[in-house]
Amino acid sequence: MSFPYHFFIARRYFRSKKKHSGISINTFISIAGVALGVMTLITVLSVMSGFHEDLQEKILGVNPHVIVMSYEGRVKEHESLRNELADMPGVVDSSPFIYGQAMLRYRDRAQGVVVRGIDPDIGIATTDILNNLKAGSIEYFRQENRMPGIIIGRELMRNLGLFMGDVLDIVSPVGEIGPLGMIPKMKKFRIVGYFEAGMFEYDSNLAFISMHEAQDFFKFNDSVTGIEVKLDDPYGAEAHAAQIELKLGPPYYVRDWIQMNRNLFSALKLEKLVMFIILTLIVLVASFNIISNLIMIVIEKGREIAIMKTMGATSRGIMSIFMIHGLIIGITGTSFGIIGGYALCQLLKKYQFINLPPDIYYLSYLPVRMNVADFIVVPAAALLITFLATLYPSWQAARLDPVEPLRYE
Repeated sequence: MSFPYHFFIARRYFRSKKKHSGISINTFISIAGVALGVMTLITVLSVMSGFHEDLQEKILGVNPHVIVMSYEGRVKEHESLRNELADMPGVVDSSPFIYGQAMLRYRDRAQGVVVRGIDPDIGIATTDILNNLKAGSIEYFRQENRMPGIIIGRELMRNLGLFMGDVLDIVSPVGEIGPLGMIPKMKKFRIVGYFEAGMFEYDSNLAFISMHEAQDFFKFNDSVTGIEVKLDDPYGAEAHAAQIELKLGPPYYVRDWIQMNRNLFSALKLEKLVMFIILTLIVLVASFNIISNLIMIVIEKGREIAIMKTMGATSRGIMSIFMIHGLIIGITGTSFGIIGGYALCQLLKKYQFINLPPDIYYLSYLPVRMNVADFIVVPAAALLITFLATLYPSWQAARLDPVEPLRYE
């Protein structure tokens, strides 16, 4: 297979004369700059994707995929509603739940929390948080004729100074009206377990009690706050939520886990985009090195360019030589950057040699998730910048007047 002469001349220009050995060093620096930029970009984007995935897992470990609630405030016919949901495509399971604001009090300490009432038989089907308790069991909720049990987060236990088996008071701000005004409702519960979701907001502000106790404490009678729904595809929750809301109709409305955490995911997406733009500047700096390198080669090879023009080479052909030369630098640097980025991500994933304070991030290492899209977009951006960097020096070489270099030869 024969190649045009442009490729051979462009490759030959990587070998410089001894008196201009600095040009070869500049070529090496240009390749290293592109490789470093691509490697850094791939590594950082993979780490941010890892944080994004880890955050999604923690959110899904606490929240259901979809919740169905009523504009009337409470859902009364929840069993018939569950049967209707079971016939919808994509729905795996569902369970009723109760949300209520209350205050936990233990000795001289108190803290406001969200109390969540769940059915011990079907409530664990729609959330994973109680499947990974650090201590205790939900079996206590099924036992009768005993003091009601409560499961709280690890941070909440620390804040209130609680231990397994301690008895605390749950105080409701909505109570009964007595002779002296509103009397808050209070009930004692025993700590029968604690969980650690990995997010401070959940670990310090969430508590679980049985559905029966929640209905009695918050005076819901037989009604519930809403229905939690588990889907076969949590990432398609938006489409499923729209279908469920359309089928159920008023007074029901549906919210999915992506919608409830939209601000957080939007911030992460924006941060990833900004990091991509900022780190692309590394490749941009390397492209200036390519420009300077090509300009030096044009100056050094001025006589050869003139000879090629007198032998019939067109300006377009001369321009192609230097564009190919610059693209070889870009392709070589990008290739090394991809290999280096992939290797570094694998090392971070396997050996976890960068430690994080677990009390702040709830992670002891950098999470890494390599996306195919990152390995396509980053090299494409690097090659585009490299191509643009070759245009000006190549144009300068193409417009070189062959008379000047050969006048005194």
